[in-house]
Amino acid sequence: MSKLEEVIGYKFSDASLLTEALTHPSKTFESNESCPHNQRMEFLGDAVIELVITERLYKMFPTFPEGQLTKLRARLVSRSALFKFANAMELGESVMMGKGEEASGGRSRPSTLADAFESVMGAVYLDGGLDAAKAAIERVCKEWIEQVAESPDERNPKGKLQEKLQALAPESPCYQVLEEAGPDHSKIFKISVEWQGILLGKGMGKSKKDAESRAAKDALKKENWLGISE
Repeated sequence: MSKLEEVIGYKFSDASLLTEALTHPSKTFESNESCPHNQRMEFLGDAVIELVITERLYKMFPTFPEGQLTKLRARLVSRSALFKFANAMELGESVMMGKGEEASGGRSRPSTLADAFESVMGAVYLDGGLDAAKAAIERVCKEWIEQVAESPDERNPKGKLQEKLQALAPESPCYQVLEEAGPDHSKIFKISVEWQGILLGKGMGKSKKDAESRAAKDALKKENWLGISE
């Protein structure tokens, strides 16, 4: 639990709230104990996460209409997004579950991890209030929030670049890691994107995905492929 508190940047005053947030229903049902599990807290956490992300997007994009903000929010609060957040935290290691659930792959099950992420943030809210929950959510989701800030268009830079290049030829762009520096928990990647032997762009990021996105964005800005079909 101390490792998890370090990851989210929050120390619980009432440790029982975090215990409840990490207790999968299968643990209670299998042991026939009356200890609380995380379904109620998951319900609360869902609302807290949506509020925090909604406020962040509202301030980040002051000119965007409701419909566009709703689409952006969906990218950050969908079940698949919550699973990514939980996976990045290695949350599956901390969830307490029944033997049957664990044996069937519960520690890596997307729905289980997404639910656990919601319940943990619900627990932070109950223990420290909205400001604490906001800080924890933004800390964990920082990389994905930054990606939305850089590319609010639903088609990400890699998708846009692929679309433009395939209009010229069926060959896909190639992404290559140029450098990888820093400790395991805080690596920086430098990646290039090439197409038909042409260097289109470079990008740096805290993950390969982020660096590839930045390289694609650099390529879209430079448009080094122009004239290739002439």
